[in-house]
Amino acid sequence: MRYFLFLCLLIVSCNSKEDKEKYNHQLYRAVNKKDTAVLDIHINDKRFYGRYEINHYGTGKDSGDVRGDLRGDTLRGDYHYISFGGAWKRVPLALLKKDQKLFLGTGVIGTYFNLPCYVPEVPIDYEESGFVFERIEKE
Repeated sequence: MRYFLFLCLLIVSCNSKEDKEKYNHQLYRAVNKKDTAVLDIHINDKRFYGRYEINHYGTGKDSGDVRGDLRGDTLRGDYHYISFGGAWKRVPLALLKKDQKLFLGTGVIGTYFNLPCYVPEVPIDYEESGFVFERIEKE
């Protein structure tokens, strides 16, 4: 029995999450017309995670979590959020790092194993980005 518990403890410790202290904390804000978005992320050379909130002027806000992978100058992942205080939704997320800013990408959304993702055959557009995030100092 002791060996079984030791083995379980060993497996759990080997599968633990990455050390969160190796992530850099960054805070970004973007404005699109009267809408405002805040992106509070922790990022390292491979992954990112954090909080993302979009305040839609006069109608409410979307608020939730982001997570994903860093591939070169692109952050690709998903945004899991509550829309206007209603039901949970999940959408793909793509951000392009360029000139000390993050450009929110748009693309054609499909599903893969019941998870939303951008369709690989159609390129993600960063030129017509609704939000261009600029880094701000932590308050």
